[in-house]
This record gives sequence, structure tokens and C-alpha cells, in this order.
Amino acid sequence: MTIKSKIRTVPDYPKKGIMFRDITTLIKDPVGFRLVIDTITQRYIHENYDFNVIVGIESRGFIIGGALAYTLGKGFVPIRKKGKLPAEVVSQEYQLEYGTDKIEVHKDAIKKGDRVLLIDDLLATGGTALAAAALIEKLGGIVVEMAFIVDLPDVGGKKKLKDKGYKVYALTEFEGD
Repeated sequence: MTIKSKIRTVPDYPKKGIMFRDITTLIKDPVGFRLVIDTITQRYIHENYDFNVIVGIESRGFIIGGALAYTLGKGFVPIRKKGKLPAEVVSQEYQLEYGTDKIEVHKDAIKKGDRVLLIDDLLATGGTALAAAALIEKLGGIVVEMAFIVDLPDVGGKKKLKDKGYKVYALTEFEGD
């Protein structure tokens, strides 16, 4: 079994022409979910990355990020869609491949000098990850690396993130089709 083999492709979602890579089929499989968490955990244990908090992007980043925070013994901070957090927030608008959106984080969630591992399920255009990094940096945090389950290299997000100086890691990728 491979991680990639457990990811479902949904054509024309959320709009015509997009091949949506759905990780819900991967994480509902106990072996698949364990493989994702174990593989990423081993990377950050054995590579001696220096970070003290994991930030997950709503909503699938919460699933992976929460599990990693547990296995790595780190704190977890959620970045949410607009209007979902109860205390004072910092916001960032960003472009999606199919529109615009806004994400937020609590102002007190990241302290100046915090070293952050940013987690999400999928890297497409890089817009959400760049917006999340901007939020982290507004609060004085440092993005050590961005990790994803899936990279879509043909969409160009990984290149965009690397061009901005971010380290990027993905478990698997889907090209073309």
C-alpha cells in the first residue's frame, strides 16, 4: 500500500476542470493514516528540525497537525477561516485557484521567535500556505518548514514557496491528470 494509492481523485470539484485530490479516503484507512503520521514524524525526529510549535491550516491541516503535535511532543496552533476564532485575531486574505478567502490566527497563538512547522494536506497554488506564513511572521514567528501530504507540482505552488525562501516537504505528488 502506498499513500498515493489511498487518495481519491474527484473530477470537477470544486469547479469544472479541477481534479480534487481527496485525502479523506487516506485518513479513514487506519494503515494509511498511521503511515502518514509515522512517516512525517520520523522525518522531524531524525532530521533534528528545530521547531517548537506546529501550525495546521483549516481543516485537514488540523487532523495531520494535531496528530503530529502529539507524536512530536509539540504545541498545536490552528489557522482558521474568517470568523471562527473567539479571541483577538490577525487576518490575511489570499487567492485560491477558484476565488479568494481569508484566514485568521489568535494574536497570542505565536510568540516572537517561535519556530514553526506549518502543516496542510495539499499544496496547489501555494496561496493558503503563503497567507499562513504571513500570519505567522506578522506575530514574530519563523517558518522552519512547510509540510504537506500532497504536492501538485504542475500548479506551481512548491516553486512559488521555494522562490520566497521557504523549505517545502511533501509525502507524494500528483502530476498532470
